[in-house]
Amino acid sequence: MNRIKLMVNGIPGNMAADVIRHAVNDDRFELISHSLTGPEITETECTIDSVTIRLIRPEKREQAMASIKEAEGPFITVDYTHPSAVNDNAEFYCRHGLPFVIGTTGGDRKFLADTVNASSIPAVIAPNMAKQIVGFQAMMEYAANTFPGLFDGYSLEIRESHQKGKADTSGTAKSMVGHFNKLGLSFSETDIIKERDPETQKTQWGVPEEYLAGHGWHTYTLLSDDETVRFAFSHNVNGRDVYAKGTLDAVSYLSEKVSQGVKGKVYSMTDVLSCQ
Repeated sequence: MNRIKLMVNGIPGNMAADVIRHAVNDDRFELISHSLTGPEITETECTIDSVTIRLIRPEKREQAMASIKEAEGPFITVDYTHPSAVNDNAEFYCRHGLPFVIGTTGGDRKFLADTVNASSIPAVIAPNMAKQIVGFQAMMEYAANTFPGLFDGYSLEIRESHQKGKADTSGTAKSMVGHFNKLGLSFSETDIIKERDPETQKTQWGVPEEYLAGHGWHTYTLLSDDETVRFAFSHNVNGRDVYAKGTLDAVSYLSEKVSQGVKGKVYSMTDVLSCQ
């Protein structure tokens, strides 16, 4: 079996680093030892476990990418950079013909999709790479489309807690808002309660101390207008492994689409999940 060549961008970020740890132990992949990084990074390389990755700053990426493509041939790119860099990075990947998987939230999502649709490459774009959570989202989408208005008259509270370094509101939480709206609940993305304070997470939420630096806890609570009926859905993830594993499955899926000659198409993690 030919291994899929893989470049992971966003080092030394935690999510990108975790993807690399899993990739080097997965026979499906051959890791490219370079990573695009942000303007704030001054180091030229980063060692993750026993793997040394050369870091490429934004002002050097054009020249560096030309050399990498010449040396490596075709490869898939994974992007876990900062939300503010999402759209610029996508334009860069499309311009250089680099199929990519992006798990970073933020940016202009419509512009992101339009950029890929107008390009010569396919991509997997998803706010959440955990397959089980994606399955839960799909179930909620089915309920919303099949039973519209089911929760008319109910109120909704969405709470999400992530590590202090996560800059934006959870993309998963935001994606759920539309489903709940269809179910009859008046709710906006701005109503989402976002927690980033480690002390509050530990003492009030109950997040284990060893996972304060890497977790994703979500609770969706629905309450009837007379407060006699209450529904609650939650998914609590400690660590990042479930996202890293889902990301690599998305890379494998995208590699198949590339081999089939697919161009200018955006896939979701629901597409990936449907092929498992």
